[in-house]
Amino acid sequence: MLLIDSPALTHLALDPVMARIIAETPSPKIFNDYAGTPEPDRVYLSLLESIVSQQISVKAADAIFGRFLALFPDRHPRADALLLKTTDELRSAGLSSQKIKYLQSVAEFSLEKPIDRTHLNAMTDEEVVQYLLPIKGVGRWTVEMLLMFVLERPDIFPIDDLVIRQRMLRAYPEQTQGLTGKALYKILHEIAESWRPYRTTASRYLWQWQDK
Repeated sequence: MLLIDSPALTHLALDPVMARIIAETPSPKIFNDYAGTPEPDRVYLSLLESIVSQQISVKAADAIFGRFLALFPDRHPRADALLLKTTDELRSAGLSSQKIKYLQSVAEFSLEKPIDRTHLNAMTDEEVVQYLLPIKGVGRWTVEMLLMFVLERPDIFPIDDLVIRQRMLRAYPEQTQGLTGKALYKILHEIAESWRPYRTTASRYLWQWQDK
């Protein structure tokens, strides 16, 4: 657990709006999800948990993922073991039929292609996105969260995240007023350009910021 580094803050503060957000917001802490998990399981487990968490509350997701892990003797859903589980067994954890298919897709992909951190570290951010998108149930937002919280990439801007967009609309009302769809996305990308190469840090502050 580390404080956001000062070089990022110094750079981001060149944007007066972001400088105000930083001043009003407690420093986000950096947590590397699955930091204590051996490689190459971090990415694999992160993808499984992301799928379980889709469209449900954090509390419900934690409960279902816990029951899912309990289906395995060592609470480790290795790909081959996961694919041997019946639909009824997986449903007993509270998983929907669709999510079961998505979890199986992650397992199948991991058996066919490497998804360990060492392999992904050799790729650019966008290459990682395109590499993992063929997995059913995995979209760009899911991969961007993985890039930020597991692979610790410093320059991710998850524009598809609803909270990020809402906070930017509040923070930059003059630039975004009346804009929707592609026009809004275009101006949000333009605003975020000045945050490079620390857009991950900017996003962490936006998530935590409470407009006063």
